[in-house]
Amino acid sequence: MNFPIDIREEAGVRTLHFGSDWIQGAMRIARPWRLELDYTREMMVSLLLRNDARFPRKVLLIGLGAASLTKFLYRYYPSAKLTVVEIEPRVVAAARQFFKLPEDPLRLNIVIADGAQYIAGNDKTYDLILVDGYDADARPGELDMLPFYQMCRARLNHNGVLSVNLLGRSRGHQASVERIKTAFNERALALPACDSGNVIALATTGEKVEIPLHILKEQTLELKEKTSLNLSSALTRLEQTKSCLSGILTI
Repeated sequence: MNFPIDIREEAGVRTLHFGSDWIQGAMRIARPWRLELDYTREMMVSLLLRNDARFPRKVLLIGLGAASLTKFLYRYYPSAKLTVVEIEPRVVAAARQFFKLPEDPLRLNIVIADGAQYIAGNDKTYDLILVDGYDADARPGELDMLPFYQMCRARLNHNGVLSVNLLGRSRGHQASVERIKTAFNERALALPACDSGNVIALATTGEKVEIPLHILKEQTLELKEKTSLNLSSALTRLEQTKSCLSGILTI
């Protein structure tokens, strides 16, 4: 890849750019472990879908960016082992130099590779897969094709969860959501777009997710106490989806 990597700072926030004004990642310098961008917080709704103290133990992240998701999980889920697949080595270097990406080979494995090729080329399985990979023109390429989503499903453990950032999908996000639903036998949903325009899709394997909304609200409060992450607005919009009929989230 041949694109410039720009680092900018404004009002205490450092941002990553690939030669344009489009923000590829952000970090509030005073709070480097927090999730600064709306959509990164929304991707963490995936943590609410399995009420298991051991979830997640093995996480695959496709796309590093400013390492926001990686740092959050590294900090607040110390028992989790993280594998991050990033196609561009300069992004890894920038994340280490400017965005406080930890170096910890025992818990954090950084792989320089194409995300789709990586997931197709090994049989490792994960509890949680987070997909946030784009080129400099905000195109996901193979990361938005049915075979990729099918491979994600095959790489998830029993009771696994997939979380995908759908910003930049051509002609809206609905076709992407349908591909995910096809790969996961309809066990998927899309959150209504957040303020930035990003749409987060979630999909699950294993036992059906059936969580009463009052339990979800309790879990949201517990997550906030543990990590300072406030998902109340995401939960409010989750209630608007067809997956929350009769006061129970069902996936």
